[in-house]
Amino acid sequence: MNKQIQKILACIDLSDYSLMTLGYAVELAKGMDTQIIVFNVINQKDITGVEMISSHFAGYFSTAINVEDYTKELKQDRLESLKQLIKENFFDEKSLMSIKVEMGIPFEKILEAIETENIDLVVMANKGRGNIARVLFGSAAEKVFRHSPVPVVSVRERKIFKREK
Repeated sequence: MNKQIQKILACIDLSDYSLMTLGYAVELAKGMDTQIIVFNVINQKDITGVEMISSHFAGYFSTAINVEDYTKELKQDRLESLKQLIKENFFDEKSLMSIKVEMGIPFEKILEAIETENIDLVVMANKGRGNIARVLFGSAAEKVFRHSPVPVVSVRERKIFKREK
C-alpha cells in the first residue's frame, strides 16, 4: 500500500513529553507535503471541577468564578503556550503547522479530530498529564490506540522506558 501522509495530528498535552511528540511529528513530515495539526484538549473534568466549585462555594469567594471566562482564558493560555513551544523549538517548520485547542474528553476529541480534519497519522506520547483516573479507566492514549481508524505512532523516551534485563 502506498498511502501518502498529508495530515498528521500531533497530540500535545503540554506535559514533559510534548516537545518530543512534536519533534517526531516534524521529523515524519519532513520531505513531504504534510500539514501538522498541533492538537490540545482541555479536559472536561477540569472544567466540571471549576463548575462544581463555582456553584457549591459561590458565597465563600469575594468574586464569583465565571466558568465561561475561565474556559476562554484557559483556551487562550493553551494557545499561547503551544505557539511559544513552536516558536522556541520549531521556528523553521512553523509554516507546516496549525494549532487547534478543544474542550472535552481527550480521547473522544482526538478520535473526532481524526475524522473532521481528515487525519492520516496520529503522533502522541503514551504518557502525559494523567493521574489516578488513568489507573481506573485507562489512558487517553490507550483508547486512541484501540479505536483510531488511522495509524498511531507512540512516542517514547528511551531512557525512561528502558527494558530491565
